[in-house]
Amino acid sequence: MTESVSSKSREHQDNRSDSWLIKATLLLASTLTVMSGATIAPSLPAMQAHFSGVDNADFWVKLVLTVPALFIVVGSPIAGQMVDKVGRKPLLLGSAILYGLAGSSGVWLNSVFAILAGRAFLGIAVAGVMVSATTLIADYYRGDDRANFMGLQAAFMGFGGVLFLSVGGFIADLSWRFPFLIYLLSWLLVPTILSALYEPDRTPAEPADTSESSTNASFPVKLLILIYGATLLQMLAFYLIPVQMPFYLEQLTGASATQTGLAIALSTLFSAFASMSYGKFKQQFSFISILAIAFGLMGIGYIGIGLVSSYSLMLLVLIPIGIGLGLIMPNLNVWASNEVPDALRGRALGGLTTFMFLGQFLSPIVSAPMSNAVGLTATYGLTGVLLAVVGAILWTSKKQVCRLVRSRVGQT
Repeated sequence: MTESVSSKSREHQDNRSDSWLIKATLLLASTLTVMSGATIAPSLPAMQAHFSGVDNADFWVKLVLTVPALFIVVGSPIAGQMVDKVGRKPLLLGSAILYGLAGSSGVWLNSVFAILAGRAFLGIAVAGVMVSATTLIADYYRGDDRANFMGLQAAFMGFGGVLFLSVGGFIADLSWRFPFLIYLLSWLLVPTILSALYEPDRTPAEPADTSESSTNASFPVKLLILIYGATLLQMLAFYLIPVQMPFYLEQLTGASATQTGLAIALSTLFSAFASMSYGKFKQQFSFISILAIAFGLMGIGYIGIGLVSSYSLMLLVLIPIGIGLGLIMPNLNVWASNEVPDALRGRALGGLTTFMFLGQFLSPIVSAPMSNAVGLTATYGLTGVLLAVVGAILWTSKKQVCRLVRSRVGQT
Protein backbone atom coordinates (compact mmCIF):
# COMPACT_ATOMS: atom_id res chain seq x y z
CA MET A 1 0.00 0.00 0.00
CA THR A 2 2.78 2.43 0.97
CA GLU A 3 4.62 1.74 -2.29
CA SER A 4 1.42 2.31 -4.31
CA VAL A 5 0.67 5.62 -2.59
CA SER A 6 4.26 6.75 -3.05
CA SER A 7 4.23 5.83 -6.74
CA LYS A 8 0.99 7.77 -7.30
CA SER A 9 2.43 10.74 -5.42
CA ARG A 10 5.57 10.71 -7.54
CA GLU A 11 3.54 10.42 -10.76
CA HIS A 12 1.48 13.45 -9.70
CA GLN A 13 4.71 15.28 -8.85
CA ASP A 14 6.20 14.47 -12.26
CA ASN A 15 3.08 15.84 -13.98
CA ARG A 16 3.20 19.06 -11.95
CA SER A 17 6.90 19.59 -12.71
CA ASP A 18 6.06 19.87 -16.43
CA SER A 19 4.49 23.28 -15.74
CA TRP A 20 6.21 26.01 -17.75
CA LEU A 21 5.84 28.41 -14.81
CA ILE A 22 7.72 26.03 -12.49
CA LYS A 23 10.48 25.63 -15.06
CA ALA A 24 10.72 29.37 -15.68
CA THR A 25 10.86 30.12 -11.94
CA LEU A 26 13.65 27.60 -11.32
CA LEU A 27 15.65 28.76 -14.33
CA LEU A 28 15.33 32.45 -13.50
CA ALA A 29 16.18 31.78 -9.85
CA SER A 30 19.32 30.02 -11.03
CA THR A 31 20.43 33.12 -12.93
CA LEU A 32 20.62 34.99 -9.62
CA THR A 33 23.74 33.06 -8.66
CA VAL A 34 25.83 34.32 -11.57
CA MET A 35 24.81 37.89 -10.72
CA SER A 36 26.35 37.64 -7.26
CA GLY A 37 29.84 38.57 -8.38
CA ALA A 38 30.48 39.07 -12.06
CA THR A 39 27.72 41.65 -12.61
CA ILE A 40 29.72 44.38 -10.89
CA ALA A 41 33.09 43.32 -12.37
CA PRO A 42 33.13 46.15 -14.96
CA SER A 43 32.63 48.65 -12.10
CA LEU A 44 35.84 47.73 -10.30
CA PRO A 45 38.26 50.27 -11.87
CA ALA A 46 35.82 53.18 -11.28
CA MET A 47 35.03 51.94 -7.78
CA GLN A 48 38.74 51.76 -7.01
CA ALA A 49 39.18 55.34 -8.19
CA HIS A 50 36.22 56.45 -6.03
CA PHE A 51 37.71 54.89 -2.90
CA SER A 52 41.32 55.81 -3.73
CA GLY A 53 41.64 57.62 -0.43
CA VAL A 54 41.17 54.39 1.52
CA ASP A 55 44.31 52.48 2.43
CA ASN A 56 44.77 49.39 0.24
CA ALA A 57 41.78 50.47 -1.84
CA ASP A 58 42.71 48.10 -4.68
CA PHE A 59 42.54 45.11 -2.32
CA TRP A 60 39.25 46.11 -0.69
CA VAL A 61 37.56 46.84 -4.01
CA LYS A 62 38.55 43.45 -5.47
CA LEU A 63 37.22 41.91 -2.27
CA VAL A 64 33.84 43.53 -2.97
CA LEU A 65 33.61 41.22 -5.97
CA THR A 66 34.60 38.05 -4.15
CA VAL A 67 33.46 38.46 -0.52
CA PRO A 68 29.99 37.04 -1.33
CA ALA A 69 31.78 33.83 -2.24
CA LEU A 70 33.26 33.57 1.28
CA PHE A 71 29.82 33.82 2.84
CA ILE A 72 28.38 31.42 0.30
CA VAL A 73 31.08 29.01 1.49
CA VAL A 74 29.97 29.58 5.09
CA GLY A 75 26.27 29.52 4.29
CA SER A 76 26.09 26.59 1.87
CA PRO A 77 26.56 23.77 4.42
CA ILE A 78 23.91 25.41 6.59
CA ALA A 79 21.64 25.80 3.57
CA GLY A 80 22.25 22.14 2.73
CA GLN A 81 21.07 21.13 6.18
CA MET A 82 18.07 23.48 6.07
CA VAL A 83 16.95 22.39 2.62
CA ASP A 84 16.76 18.76 3.78
CA LYS A 85 15.12 19.52 7.14
CA VAL A 86 13.07 22.73 6.75
CA GLY A 87 12.20 22.41 3.08
CA ARG A 88 13.18 23.58 -0.39
CA LYS A 89 10.52 26.21 -1.06
CA PRO A 90 10.75 28.18 2.24
CA LEU A 91 14.53 28.47 1.88
CA LEU A 92 14.29 29.69 -1.72
CA LEU A 93 11.63 32.28 -0.82
CA GLY A 94 13.54 33.79 2.10
CA SER A 95 16.80 33.77 0.17
CA ALA A 96 15.29 35.60 -2.81
CA ILE A 97 13.99 38.38 -0.57
CA LEU A 98 17.33 38.80 1.22
CA TYR A 99 19.13 38.71 -2.14
CA GLY A 100 17.42 41.83 -3.46
CA LEU A 101 17.86 43.77 -0.23
CA ALA A 102 21.53 42.94 0.31
CA GLY A 103 22.57 43.00 -3.34
CA SER A 104 21.23 46.49 -4.01
CA SER A 105 22.81 47.97 -0.88
CA GLY A 106 25.84 49.18 -2.89
CA VAL A 107 23.63 51.81 -4.52
CA TRP A 108 23.29 53.92 -1.37
CA LEU A 109 26.14 52.88 0.94
CA ASN A 110 29.08 55.30 1.03
CA SER A 111 31.76 53.21 2.73
CA VAL A 112 33.64 50.40 1.04
CA PHE A 113 33.46 48.48 4.32
CA ALA A 114 29.68 48.93 4.56
CA ILE A 115 29.42 47.70 0.97
CA LEU A 116 31.49 44.67 1.99
CA ALA A 117 29.00 43.96 4.79
CA GLY A 118 26.10 44.13 2.31
CA ARG A 119 27.97 41.77 0.01
CA ALA A 120 28.38 39.34 2.92
CA PHE A 121 24.60 39.14 3.38
CA LEU A 122 24.28 38.75 -0.38
CA GLY A 123 26.53 35.69 -0.13
CA ILE A 124 24.29 34.11 2.49
CA ALA A 125 21.28 34.72 0.22
CA VAL A 126 23.04 33.22 -2.81
CA ALA A 127 23.87 30.07 -0.82
CA GLY A 128 20.18 29.58 -0.08
CA VAL A 129 19.10 30.26 -3.67
CA MET A 130 21.74 28.01 -5.23
CA VAL A 131 21.20 25.02 -2.95
CA SER A 132 17.40 25.17 -2.90
CA ALA A 133 16.94 25.76 -6.66
CA THR A 134 19.37 23.01 -7.69
CA THR A 135 17.91 20.57 -5.16
CA LEU A 136 14.39 21.28 -6.41
CA ILE A 137 15.52 20.54 -9.97
CA ALA A 138 17.09 17.26 -8.83
CA ASP A 139 13.87 16.41 -6.96
CA TYR A 140 11.47 17.29 -9.76
CA TYR A 141 13.32 15.55 -12.60
CA ARG A 142 15.04 12.19 -13.13
CA GLY A 143 17.28 10.44 -15.66
CA ASP A 144 17.72 12.21 -19.00
CA ASP A 145 15.18 14.85 -17.96
CA ARG A 146 17.42 15.77 -15.04
CA ALA A 147 20.54 15.96 -17.21
CA ASN A 148 18.74 18.07 -19.82
CA PHE A 149 17.22 20.42 -17.28
CA MET A 150 20.48 20.91 -15.38
CA GLY A 151 22.13 21.66 -18.69
CA LEU A 152 19.36 24.18 -19.34
CA GLN A 153 19.88 25.57 -15.83
CA ALA A 154 23.56 26.17 -16.52
CA ALA A 155 22.67 27.67 -19.90
CA PHE A 156 20.28 30.15 -18.30
CA MET A 157 22.99 31.05 -15.82
CA GLY A 158 25.25 31.66 -18.82
CA PHE A 159 22.71 33.72 -20.74
CA GLY A 160 21.94 35.62 -17.54
CA GLY A 161 25.64 36.30 -17.20
CA VAL A 162 25.78 37.64 -20.75
CA LEU A 163 22.83 39.95 -20.11
CA PHE A 164 23.90 41.13 -16.67
CA LEU A 165 27.56 41.59 -17.64
CA SER A 166 26.64 43.49 -20.80
CA VAL A 167 24.14 45.71 -19.00
CA GLY A 168 26.50 46.02 -16.04
CA GLY A 169 29.36 47.11 -18.30
CA PHE A 170 27.18 49.66 -20.07
CA ILE A 171 25.70 51.26 -16.96
CA ALA A 172 29.05 51.08 -15.12
CA ASP A 173 30.30 53.65 -17.64
CA LEU A 174 27.49 55.93 -16.36
CA SER A 175 28.12 55.23 -12.65
CA TRP A 176 29.84 52.40 -10.80
CA ARG A 177 26.82 52.24 -8.48
CA PHE A 178 24.20 51.45 -11.13
CA PRO A 179 25.04 47.73 -11.59
CA PHE A 180 24.00 47.12 -7.97
CA LEU A 181 20.40 47.89 -9.00
CA ILE A 182 20.30 44.69 -11.06
CA TYR A 183 20.06 42.62 -7.86
CA LEU A 184 16.53 43.91 -7.25
CA LEU A 185 15.34 41.61 -10.04
CA SER A 186 15.17 38.80 -7.47
CA TRP A 187 12.04 40.36 -5.96
CA LEU A 188 10.17 39.79 -9.24
CA LEU A 189 10.43 36.05 -8.59
CA VAL A 190 8.82 36.13 -5.15
CA PRO A 191 5.20 35.84 -6.46
CA THR A 192 5.99 32.83 -8.66
CA ILE A 193 8.00 31.11 -5.93
CA LEU A 194 4.93 31.42 -3.70
CA SER A 195 2.34 30.39 -6.29
CA ALA A 196 4.07 27.93 -8.64
CA LEU A 197 6.63 25.91 -6.70
CA TYR A 198 5.69 23.03 -4.39
CA GLU A 199 7.52 20.99 -1.81
CA PRO A 200 8.44 17.65 -3.44
CA ASP A 201 7.50 14.25 -2.07
CA ARG A 202 10.74 12.66 -0.89
CA THR A 203 9.21 9.39 0.32
CA PRO A 204 11.33 6.48 -1.00
CA ALA A 205 9.65 4.87 -4.00
CA GLU A 206 10.50 1.38 -2.76
CA PRO A 207 11.22 0.23 0.78
CA ALA A 208 14.84 -0.76 1.25
CA ASP A 209 15.89 -3.66 3.43
CA THR A 210 18.14 -3.12 6.42
CA SER A 211 21.26 -4.34 4.68
CA GLU A 212 20.87 -1.73 1.94
CA SER A 213 19.66 1.21 4.00
CA SER A 214 22.99 2.10 5.50
CA THR A 215 24.62 2.11 2.07
CA ASN A 216 21.85 4.14 0.44
CA ALA A 217 21.86 6.68 3.27
CA SER A 218 25.58 7.41 3.06
CA PHE A 219 27.70 9.67 0.91
CA PRO A 220 29.85 8.26 -1.91
CA VAL A 221 32.84 9.93 -0.23
CA LYS A 222 35.57 9.25 -2.80
CA LEU A 223 33.39 10.40 -5.68
CA LEU A 224 32.41 13.59 -3.86
CA ILE A 225 36.09 14.33 -3.15
CA LEU A 226 36.73 14.18 -6.90
CA ILE A 227 33.68 16.32 -7.70
CA TYR A 228 34.44 18.90 -5.03
CA GLY A 229 38.12 19.04 -6.01
CA ALA A 230 37.24 19.58 -9.68
CA THR A 231 34.76 22.28 -8.67
CA LEU A 232 37.37 24.10 -6.59
CA LEU A 233 40.02 23.99 -9.33
CA GLN A 234 37.80 25.20 -12.14
CA MET A 235 36.50 28.13 -10.07
CA LEU A 236 40.02 29.11 -8.94
CA ALA A 237 40.89 29.31 -12.63
CA PHE A 238 37.68 30.84 -13.95
CA TYR A 239 37.61 33.74 -11.50
CA LEU A 240 40.90 34.99 -12.88
CA ILE A 241 38.69 36.39 -15.63
CA PRO A 242 36.12 38.57 -13.78
CA VAL A 243 38.63 39.57 -11.08
CA GLN A 244 41.75 40.27 -13.15
CA MET A 245 40.52 40.72 -16.72
CA PRO A 246 39.17 44.30 -16.27
CA PHE A 247 42.62 45.44 -15.15
CA TYR A 248 44.48 43.21 -17.62
CA LEU A 249 42.51 44.42 -20.65
CA GLU A 250 42.78 48.03 -19.54
CA GLN A 251 46.57 47.74 -19.31
CA LEU A 252 46.99 45.61 -22.43
CA THR A 253 44.55 47.24 -24.87
CA GLY A 254 43.07 50.27 -23.08
CA ALA A 255 39.65 48.58 -23.05
CA SER A 256 36.71 50.44 -21.49
CA ALA A 257 34.33 49.01 -18.89
CA THR A 258 31.83 48.30 -21.66
CA GLN A 259 34.43 46.39 -23.70
CA THR A 260 35.50 44.43 -20.63
CA GLY A 261 31.91 43.50 -19.85
CA LEU A 262 31.37 42.35 -23.44
CA ALA A 263 34.57 40.25 -23.38
CA ILE A 264 33.58 38.43 -20.21
CA ALA A 265 30.02 38.11 -21.51
CA LEU A 266 31.27 36.44 -24.72
CA SER A 267 32.90 33.67 -22.72
CA THR A 268 29.70 33.32 -20.71
CA LEU A 269 27.63 33.18 -23.91
CA PHE A 270 29.57 30.18 -25.22
CA SER A 271 29.29 28.63 -21.78
CA ALA A 272 25.52 28.87 -22.14
CA PHE A 273 25.57 27.27 -25.61
CA ALA A 274 27.68 24.38 -24.30
CA SER A 275 25.36 23.89 -21.32
CA MET A 276 22.33 23.75 -23.60
CA SER A 277 23.99 20.86 -25.44
CA TYR A 278 25.02 19.04 -22.27
CA GLY A 279 22.14 16.54 -22.35
CA LYS A 280 23.11 15.34 -25.84
CA PHE A 281 26.80 15.43 -24.94
CA LYS A 282 26.13 13.25 -21.90
CA GLN A 283 24.54 10.58 -24.10
CA GLN A 284 27.89 10.17 -25.89
CA PHE A 285 30.42 10.54 -23.06
CA SER A 286 30.79 9.47 -19.44
CA PHE A 287 30.98 11.95 -16.58
CA ILE A 288 34.75 11.55 -16.24
CA SER A 289 35.29 12.00 -20.00
CA ILE A 290 33.30 15.24 -20.04
CA LEU A 291 35.31 16.50 -17.09
CA ALA A 292 38.60 15.77 -18.89
CA ILE A 293 37.43 17.45 -22.12
CA ALA A 294 36.23 20.53 -20.24
CA PHE A 295 39.51 21.00 -18.39
CA GLY A 296 41.40 20.57 -21.66
CA LEU A 297 39.33 23.27 -23.39
CA MET A 298 39.76 25.68 -20.49
CA GLY A 299 43.50 25.00 -20.51
CA ILE A 300 43.76 25.88 -24.21
CA GLY A 301 41.90 29.14 -23.58
CA TYR A 302 44.06 30.25 -20.67
CA ILE A 303 47.25 29.46 -22.56
CA GLY A 304 45.82 31.62 -25.35
CA ILE A 305 45.24 34.54 -22.98
CA GLY A 306 48.92 34.39 -22.06
CA LEU A 307 49.95 34.51 -25.73
CA VAL A 308 47.71 37.12 -27.41
CA SER A 309 47.97 40.88 -27.06
CA SER A 310 45.00 42.36 -28.96
CA TYR A 311 41.38 42.79 -27.89
CA SER A 312 39.97 40.86 -30.88
CA LEU A 313 42.26 37.86 -30.30
CA MET A 314 41.40 37.96 -26.59
CA LEU A 315 37.74 37.51 -27.51
CA LEU A 316 38.69 34.47 -29.59
CA VAL A 317 40.63 32.66 -26.85
CA LEU A 318 37.87 33.26 -24.31
CA ILE A 319 35.56 30.98 -26.35
CA PRO A 320 37.06 27.57 -25.36
CA ILE A 321 37.11 28.70 -21.72
CA GLY A 322 33.38 29.35 -21.91
CA ILE A 323 32.68 26.01 -23.60
CA GLY A 324 34.69 24.13 -20.97
CA LEU A 325 32.94 25.90 -18.12
CA GLY A 326 29.55 25.26 -19.71
CA LEU A 327 30.21 21.52 -19.73
CA ILE A 328 31.70 21.28 -16.24
CA MET A 329 28.91 22.92 -14.27
CA PRO A 330 25.92 20.71 -15.24
CA ASN A 331 28.20 17.66 -15.38
CA LEU A 332 29.21 17.97 -11.74
CA ASN A 333 25.67 18.80 -10.58
CA VAL A 334 24.11 15.83 -12.40
CA TRP A 335 26.90 13.49 -11.30
CA ALA A 336 26.43 14.38 -7.63
CA SER A 337 22.61 14.32 -7.89
CA ASN A 338 22.61 10.86 -9.48
CA GLU A 339 24.95 9.26 -6.97
CA VAL A 340 23.65 10.67 -3.67
CA PRO A 341 20.46 9.35 -1.97
CA ASP A 342 17.43 11.67 -2.00
CA ALA A 343 17.53 12.19 1.76
CA LEU A 344 21.10 13.54 1.59
CA ARG A 345 20.96 15.32 -1.76
CA GLY A 346 20.61 18.81 -0.35
CA ARG A 347 23.69 18.38 1.83
CA ALA A 348 25.73 16.97 -1.06
CA LEU A 349 24.75 19.85 -3.36
CA GLY A 350 25.38 22.25 -0.50
CA GLY A 351 28.93 20.89 -0.34
CA LEU A 352 29.35 21.36 -4.09
CA THR A 353 28.16 24.96 -3.77
CA THR A 354 30.63 25.46 -0.90
CA PHE A 355 33.60 24.41 -3.00
CA MET A 356 32.38 26.33 -6.02
CA PHE A 357 32.34 29.62 -4.18
CA LEU A 358 35.38 28.79 -2.08
CA GLY A 359 37.22 28.75 -5.39
CA GLN A 360 35.77 32.15 -6.27
CA PHE A 361 36.85 33.65 -2.97
CA LEU A 362 40.32 32.13 -2.97
CA SER A 363 41.06 32.95 -6.61
CA PRO A 364 42.35 36.52 -6.11
CA ILE A 365 44.14 35.50 -2.91
CA VAL A 366 45.94 32.64 -4.65
CA SER A 367 46.62 34.51 -7.89
CA ALA A 368 47.88 37.77 -6.35
CA PRO A 369 51.30 36.45 -5.20
CA MET A 370 51.81 34.71 -8.55
CA SER A 371 50.79 37.73 -10.63
CA ASN A 372 52.99 40.00 -8.50
CA ALA A 373 55.95 37.66 -9.00
CA VAL A 374 55.64 36.79 -12.71
CA GLY A 375 52.92 39.12 -14.05
CA LEU A 376 49.34 38.49 -15.19
CA THR A 377 50.38 37.23 -18.63
CA ALA A 378 52.45 34.39 -17.17
CA THR A 379 49.77 33.72 -14.54
CA TYR A 380 47.15 33.08 -17.21
CA GLY A 381 49.56 30.94 -19.21
CA LEU A 382 50.64 28.79 -16.25
CA THR A 383 47.01 28.32 -15.22
CA GLY A 384 46.28 27.07 -18.71
CA VAL A 385 49.13 24.57 -18.56
CA LEU A 386 47.86 23.25 -15.22
CA LEU A 387 44.30 22.80 -16.49
CA ALA A 388 45.47 21.10 -19.68
CA VAL A 389 47.65 18.69 -17.69
CA VAL A 390 44.77 17.82 -15.34
CA GLY A 391 42.51 17.23 -18.34
CA ALA A 392 45.08 14.95 -19.97
CA ILE A 393 45.58 12.95 -16.77
CA LEU A 394 41.82 12.45 -16.35
CA TRP A 395 41.42 11.40 -19.99
CA THR A 396 44.28 8.90 -19.99
CA SER A 397 43.39 7.50 -16.55
CA LYS A 398 39.60 7.30 -16.87
CA LYS A 399 39.28 3.64 -15.92
CA GLN A 400 41.62 3.94 -12.96
CA VAL A 401 39.78 7.03 -11.68
CA CYS A 402 36.41 5.30 -12.06
CA ARG A 403 37.62 2.30 -10.09
CA LEU A 404 39.07 4.58 -7.43
CA VAL A 405 35.84 6.45 -6.78
CA ARG A 406 33.69 3.33 -7.40
CA SER A 407 31.11 5.39 -9.28
CA ARG A 408 28.63 4.07 -11.81
CA VAL A 409 30.19 6.06 -14.62
CA GLY A 410 29.77 3.29 -17.15
CA GLN A 411 26.07 3.07 -16.34
CA THR A 412 25.28 6.74 -15.95
